[in-house]
Amino acid sequence: MDEKELNRSLTSRQMQMIALGGTIGVGLFMGSASTIKWTGPSVLLAYALAGAILYLVMRALGEMLYVDPSTGSFAKFATEYIHPLAGYLTAWSNVFQYLVVGISEVIAVGTYLAFWWPNLPHWIAGVVVVVTLCIANLVTVKAYGELEFWFALIKVVTIILMIVLGLLVIVFGFGNGGHPVGISNLWTHGGFFTGGVKGFIFALSIVVASYQGIEVIGITAGEAENPQANIIKAIKSIVGRILIFYIGAIFVIVSIYPWDQLDTMGSPFVETFAKVGITFAAEIINFVMLTAAMSGCNSGIFSSSRMLFTLGEEHRLPKVFTNLSKNKVPYVSVIAISVGILIGLILNYLLPLISHTSGNVFVIVYSSSVLPGMVPWFVILVSDLKFRKLHPDQLKGHPFKMPFFPVANYLAIVALAIILIFMFLNPETIVSLLVGVVFLIVMTIIFFVKERRAN
Repeated sequence: MDEKELNRSLTSRQMQMIALGGTIGVGLFMGSASTIKWTGPSVLLAYALAGAILYLVMRALGEMLYVDPSTGSFAKFATEYIHPLAGYLTAWSNVFQYLVVGISEVIAVGTYLAFWWPNLPHWIAGVVVVVTLCIANLVTVKAYGELEFWFALIKVVTIILMIVLGLLVIVFGFGNGGHPVGISNLWTHGGFFTGGVKGFIFALSIVVASYQGIEVIGITAGEAENPQANIIKAIKSIVGRILIFYIGAIFVIVSIYPWDQLDTMGSPFVETFAKVGITFAAEIINFVMLTAAMSGCNSGIFSSSRMLFTLGEEHRLPKVFTNLSKNKVPYVSVIAISVGILIGLILNYLLPLISHTSGNVFVIVYSSSVLPGMVPWFVILVSDLKFRKLHPDQLKGHPFKMPFFPVANYLAIVALAIILIFMFLNPETIVSLLVGVVFLIVMTIIFFVKERRAN
């Protein structure tokens, strides 16, 4: 394979924030009413359990990346250790997932900007954002990394501030007339597990989706400085930090507010900031959500463009997708994804003019990225099983082995499979999941048709 080298210039600081930024999305700031309504305060356990599963996925990925830190890592591992079809589906699942995420985030940008400029057409804001992020991704990978670092930092600082202020309300009654709120809301409104086992697993399926994007750290590996050391550092810290931010923020929310009243308010972040006397809370959270949406689109352009590059390297896309600029950026792939997001943005505004039902179609398509987003996790866990068999020598003295191998791999695979089964049983997730299934079937057919023609 005529492999072209990308520039290794992403620092550990940038890699950690890229993974954090890719995982902490707009949903957390708008309130997790969709997950809390299924299971009540026990949603805290759902986040913890999902985090534990994802920790095992990331450790399996880290074990392989330490030996082979390459671009499009998990798609490449799928091809090598499972089957070329697995690599093909993984790469296209990632492209589909981030293209959909990119379109939805850009549409969201228009909504957030309307908070300050109500007369600004949403599509203009979207076009400006896509063009700006495309240029940032074309300059150097370091420019992308720096932009993502600051986007993610804004989200992280806001969450930390929310947790600190929330604890002041809970423990000292700050903003509540000096009367500590306490944590009785965790059990006084129907108990801790309000939806039983079924409700808990339904909530878990939505919670797991909120962790999607954590594996983007595997895509950055091919462009990281000192990849072995930085990958270990990033993976060791990332899951713990995400757990603290998610569980900390949700704990504050369900402690201060009765869980069954959350869907009647806007953002719990706004409510909490306002409660302690920060009157411009809505402006703060709107700005944070704006940067969160831009961060999601930025990650989408980076991640999916590297997957197009990987597909080009494997001769499954025209060789032009492997073309690099003088700064070692796969510029054709970056432009292709940016154009794809722009087309999605334009269709979002044109379809409602043609059909009154198209709005629902877009909602289904956006949520359909959940299943393709889980494909890399299964692939990573299965690839690691074969990786161990094929590389016994390279595992001697390996400092970042998968803990409790292979039991941990099988446990995580079974847990993810159970979550998928319950997503099929949940009327709120089945349609979007079926769209994901159709996508994977169509891509499988395309793969075998191409293979037959090639032979």
